[in-house]
Amino acid sequence: MSLSARSIVLHIGLIAALFVLCFTLSDYHQGNLARILVLATYAIGYNVLFGYTGLLSLGHAMFFAAGLYGLGLSMHLAGLPPLPAFVIGVLCAALLSALVALLALRTIGVAFMIVTLMFAQCVFLSILYFGTWTRGDEGFVIPQAARQIMGLDLTDPTTRYLAALLLFSTALLITARMMQQRFGHVLIAVRENEERTQMLGYDVFRHKFLAVVISGSISGAAGAAYGLLFGYVGATFASVQYSIFPLLWVLLGGAGTTIGPLVGAVFMFYLIDYSSGFTNAYMLIAGVALVLLVLFARSGIMGEIRKRWVPWLP
Repeated sequence: MSLSARSIVLHIGLIAALFVLCFTLSDYHQGNLARILVLATYAIGYNVLFGYTGLLSLGHAMFFAAGLYGLGLSMHLAGLPPLPAFVIGVLCAALLSALVALLALRTIGVAFMIVTLMFAQCVFLSILYFGTWTRGDEGFVIPQAARQIMGLDLTDPTTRYLAALLLFSTALLITARMMQQRFGHVLIAVRENEERTQMLGYDVFRHKFLAVVISGSISGAAGAAYGLLFGYVGATFASVQYSIFPLLWVLLGGAGTTIGPLVGAVFMFYLIDYSSGFTNAYMLIAGVALVLLVLFARSGIMGEIRKRWVPWLP
């Protein structure tokens, strides 16, 4: 079986397994997994930039928040239906990512990290400043009656889970396909040796620009879906911690692997969920787990599996 065929089987099998889980999990775990699938989509977007292109962003929450507020304000203030509002959310994230890319890609290394962090803080403070419309830290709730698409009630747990799975599956398959194409190969070449890629005649700036836009758009789609499926829009999602979360999920799951973001999101979500049940120091446990993984599994969970046992793993 060819590598591309194995990749297709793996991804379709994963999506099928997640579909079956919708009807076998308890209500509690079904709700958790729906949330994880949306957050894993956010991590997939981050993985395009960090895992494949090698650009470390500390401000990715601004793209998630752009999608979240693009949808939320369109519905809350303009009264738009969910589907057009979702499209507006994704477009807001795409436009913001294009603007950020034009400015931030003039820098490299640590400077790029700082510039993205500064942009993200500007977005966060803008949300607080325009609190008359955004409701600031308090945020606002999208009414249940408004969260329906073509007669489908997105507040229903099963419908919400399937919608989250559709979003995740789309992002997963697009990313997997993209990395099998020439464009994806160039992104990996940029990550490994940007100067040599430039010498080979590739337009490095163009590829990095498109990587930022694609990454921001996927992250914005996750933000818009989060607001639509869970009905809350708040400034917390634009804070620094929501820029750090996708980095942790990608590092834990395996940067540069297609299913690593999901594995990392599941691992961290349930580690915090279970440890918070018996101690208030649950973040300490999460920190220890992260340190151990960095020390003994530097490539992340799926990265180590690929390195040691399954070399064809995408």
